[in-house]
Amino acid sequence: MVKPLVLLPPLIFAGLAAVFIWGMGREDPKQLPTAFAGKPAPDIQLALLGSEPLFTREDLRDGKVKLVNFWASWCAPCRVEHPNLQALSNEGVPVYGVNYKDQPDKALGFLAELGNPYTAIGADPSGRMALDWGVYGVPETFVIDGEGTVLFRFAGPVTERVIEKDLRPLLDAE
Repeated sequence: MVKPLVLLPPLIFAGLAAVFIWGMGREDPKQLPTAFAGKPAPDIQLALLGSEPLFTREDLRDGKVKLVNFWASWCAPCRVEHPNLQALSNEGVPVYGVNYKDQPDKALGFLAELGNPYTAIGADPSGRMALDWGVYGVPETFVIDGEGTVLFRFAGPVTERVIEKDLRPLLDAE
């Protein structure tokens, strides 16, 4: 008779192997999935950031495809992606900003230095909204359709490659 403890290591190994195989089979194994794809965007819980216009849930349901970008002035990759967000904004893509766990004066200084690509913006000083949206860290960007439904989530800096490969098809589809 085989003791149950003898079977435990091979069963654990088999379970881990199955998880790894599943992970390798995803289209982009490095990209974090989102539980919100195809569902309404979570609630908006923001504070004013200086005198910048604040965005609300109604802005997500304005009939246009848009981006919601979580960022912070202390985030180096946010600085890298900023010109790409500015370029999208200059093309007419609405970009809404969520300033994550940042000091307001530093966030406003960041925007004064690099430009403000955001149609409207708000501060998430406690990180509550980011938590509700499933954000792991900044930067993270969500594509939201005109009805307020999450189409896509990208964790990491928005580069030209990300725009062309992942964002552009969704932005141009509407």
